Amino acid sequence: MNKTNFFSTGLLILTLSNNINNSIFSQQKPDSSKPDYIKTSSAQDDSSDLIIDSNLSFEAAIKGQNIPQSIIKNLELVTVQYYSFDGKLHQGQIVLHKDLVKDIQEIFLVIKDSKFLINKVVPISQYNWSDEESTKDNNTSAFNYRFISGTKVMSQHAYALAIDINPLLNPYTKKGTNTPSVSKYDTTKAGTIISGSLIETEFKKRGWNWGGDWKSVKDYQHFEKKLK
Repeated sequence: MNKTNFFSTGLLILTLSNNINNSIFSQQKPDSSKPDYIKTSSAQDDSSDLIIDSNLSFEAAIKGQNIPQSIIKNLELVTVQYYSFDGKLHQGQIVLHKDLVKDIQEIFLVIKDSKFLINKVVPISQYNWSDEESTKDNNTSAFNYRFISGTKVMSQHAYALAIDINPLLNPYTKKGTNTPSVSKYDTTKAGTIISGSLIETEFKKRGWNWGGDWKSVKDYQHFEKKLK
């Protein structure tokens, strides 16, 4: 090979090498037009922003009360998600009769998808089994081993067959007096249950009764279901 051909060949190889390197580096260069904080999935948004209101074991959720084994064997601790009044997605827990778990899971999916606001969902054991303290905190709960107030009759809550939702917004009303005393029933407020609303409809089509339909008293927070 003469010198001219040798140098021509070397120049060609060097040129090809530079082109290849430039091509590789241009492919690895980040796209500055897309900020690095852009997230690709709304599901990731939900996960990263999720606020945990309750994360108890089953034992902790029923601790502190003398509950018969005949009741305990029918209980389940269920995790639910909902949007609260801060506009963020929250996760809580509710103790239910095992035969009502499917209903509540389905209804809370509707609650979440429709963004019906729920203040919090925490087992009432965290309020020392005080219905008064739980309702004053606008806490949604189901199981509470107790009598109906002022009687010796076991409440449907004692069998985990009833749920109270946003009690400060959906009070128990008798003769013009609300319980909790600081509660107010205002149908224009978010989180309030009204006749014909989506939440009431979802419960009723699954065979639940609403306390807002009662005659002598109104219990707007309350849904219960009798098992067959």
